[in-house]
Amino acid sequence: MNIKELLNTTDRFAANTGCVIAEVDAQHAVAEMAVTPNHLNAGKVCQGGALFTLTDLAMAALMNFKGQLTFSISYTIIFVSSAKEGDVLRAEAIWISDHSKVPSVEARVTNQEGRLVCHTTGVGYSKSQSIIQ
Repeated sequence: MNIKELLNTTDRFAANTGCVIAEVDAQHAVAEMAVTPNHLNAGKVCQGGALFTLTDLAMAALMNFKGQLTFSISYTIIFVSSAKEGDVLRAEAIWISDHSKVPSVEARVTNQEGRLVCHTTGVGYSKSQSIIQ
């Protein structure tokens, strides 16, 4: 099982929010989510936690691509614009530093028109065990 299949089937929280990994390779990962009524906050825009989950999934796919179990230890998210019901969001994660123990990644979330919704940076910690068991 590859990392895309593994995370799409075992990351139940992300799956329950509608987030899926669309593509992943050694250089980048993409996660996607369509904004539904279940993602909206009281202001009728996509809740920040949903956006965080989307970026977290993309970043996890990239940091775990080599098969070494990596957990996030720090994330920063900057909200730039609102996502609304019906938007199709795309989070693309790329390397800042592909360090063997403490990798760092950034991800940008855009909507179907290419408008930036949020930007994240994250740091992980790679354990010595394999994610694929």
